[in-house]
Amino acid sequence: MTIGNFRSTSIYTPTQAVPDARRVFSGRDAFALWFSLGMGLLTAQTGALMVPGLSLLHALAAILLGALLGSGLLALAGVIGSDTGLAAMSSLRATLGERGALIPTFVNVLQLLGWGAFEVVIMRDSFNALSKQYLGFSSPLFWALTAGCVATLVAVLGPLSFVRRFLRNWGIWLLLLAAAWLSYNLLAHRNLPALLRQAGTGSVSFGVAVDLVVANALSWLPLIGDYTRFGRRPGQMFSGTLCGFGIASLWFYTLGAAYALSSGDGTMLVSTLASAGGGLALLLILMGEIDNAFADIHSAAVSCGLLTRGGNVRILSLLFGVLCIVIALSTQMARYEDFLVLIGSIFAPLFGVALTDHFILRRRLAPHPMHAQKRWHGAALTAWSIGIASYQLIHFGLPSWGASLPSLAISGLCHWVLARRVEVRRLEANLPS
Repeated sequence: MTIGNFRSTSIYTPTQAVPDARRVFSGRDAFALWFSLGMGLLTAQTGALMVPGLSLLHALAAILLGALLGSGLLALAGVIGSDTGLAAMSSLRATLGERGALIPTFVNVLQLLGWGAFEVVIMRDSFNALSKQYLGFSSPLFWALTAGCVATLVAVLGPLSFVRRFLRNWGIWLLLLAAAWLSYNLLAHRNLPALLRQAGTGSVSFGVAVDLVVANALSWLPLIGDYTRFGRRPGQMFSGTLCGFGIASLWFYTLGAAYALSSGDGTMLVSTLASAGGGLALLLILMGEIDNAFADIHSAAVSCGLLTRGGNVRILSLLFGVLCIVIALSTQMARYEDFLVLIGSIFAPLFGVALTDHFILRRRLAPHPMHAQKRWHGAALTAWSIGIASYQLIHFGLPSWGASLPSLAISGLCHWVLARRVEVRRLEANLPS
């Protein structure tokens, strides 16, 4: 099927399970991909949000706990993609019904547009800051177009080509080199013992800090299946994702918090990293930031392919890449924390339902044919709605707790209870009178 045809039967078609012969991702591929997606300037910026509200020691504890929990949940969601061979949103049809799954799919397209635009914005501002400092050249328009076009090109080519030909072989080593250099610079030129002794102001609670880290990991839940569906074995996808994303996020949250606290201004993190002698390292990280934008654009296209019932993913990737660039040209990097909160309120409860359904109720088995053909699964949709409501209640009523994990647990428990009641009623209806 050529790229000029809108309808597609390519390997990236969301509703078709990837055949065993095309499942080529190993644990090493998963590690490389999710290490790349776990690190980056947006991750460091999240770490910067925690200080000086928390002391650096308390921020590190929150980062460790949040990274373990968030990465573990992300890795479990990745197993669903590897088990089914389906794209992330397509696999939700077994949980929510054929029509019910279209609701989160539509929301996912919108949020991935937001994430893609955010990535282009931060690359635009960061490349511009570097070029202005080292080359005397400043053009936000030029850098937005350049970064957006490169990310779009990678998305059009697809993850199989990008991960196996570039990222696994040498891209991952460039990212490791950049992270190591920034870490060395921090230890060599910043008074780390003094930073560790500095008390927090109390403006950020420990629960909120953990929730920020978890919410950032959960923002990848609606698209991880788009990549783990190409995995050879579910166990490899789980361990590769857990280690890759966990290590990268722990590393870069810590760098963001430490650099922000040492500079006294977390809003100027990019300038801080560049002025710290990490210009080359920052450039390498920005090259890695393209991975994040590519993943957002590709997965937006895959999700839209489900809405359009077979739209060509390559053409849709091109369209979404252009949209991200257009949004980025008129957007400033602001209200990032609120963006994470909004995403968490929708997708954390959703995947509480999905994880419960796949691992506990169905025990990783395919749904019964009659169950799979239903358009709406009322129990799952009700549990999801309860989870969203609980998230909002906790976030506004008990903000110091953090709402992502409680709402995920509440929605999962509600789905288990409601699904069991539906099953009992079905059995009772089939009993002889």
